[in-house]
Amino acid sequence: MAGLDLETRPWYVAAFVGVLIAGGLIWASESYWLKGVREDITARTAELEELNKKIREGKAAEARLAQFREEFERLDGELQRLLRILPTAKQTDEIIKKLKSLMERGSFRFVSFQPQAFQRQEFYLAWPINVQLQGTYHELAMFFDRLSRFSRIINIESMSLTAERSGVYTMSATFTMKTFIYDEPKGGGQ
Repeated sequence: MAGLDLETRPWYVAAFVGVLIAGGLIWASESYWLKGVREDITARTAELEELNKKIREGKAAEARLAQFREEFERLDGELQRLLRILPTAKQTDEIIKKLKSLMERGSFRFVSFQPQAFQRQEFYLAWPINVQLQGTYHELAMFFDRLSRFSRIINIESMSLTAERSGVYTMSATFTMKTFIYDEPKGGGQ
């Protein structure tokens, strides 16, 4: 390097050239080599902030977990109570057992029990059952009173009472007993 002979020059020229070379090296490292590192740090900082946000949301949900469980238990209990009122299946045997229990507690005679076809409604099926039974006026009244206390919805429609002229039973009741079944929508909430 004939043009840059620093040995013959004053010391401050060598210092100035050293500072220029160091500045150039720093600028080059900042511009090229450290640029990727800075971008990586920025991306990882943003990712860390997103993860911290999710952690805060998770901790907030965890704090409400006991409340959610309590609400779930309450709603599940309510659902079970409603399914007793409006079940999702016919449960013919259960109805017959309840009616048999009513018969054993009173003095009547079932003449007929004839389930009919379902009648589709908006979200439920109506299930009419034609019934004829015989008993005394008092026993029939108790039968209908006890029937009204079932947890399941049972309506009495088209009832006719006729007097019996002979035997132990003084009245004959013919009616349609209608109960209901919840008809869950099929497919995606339709």
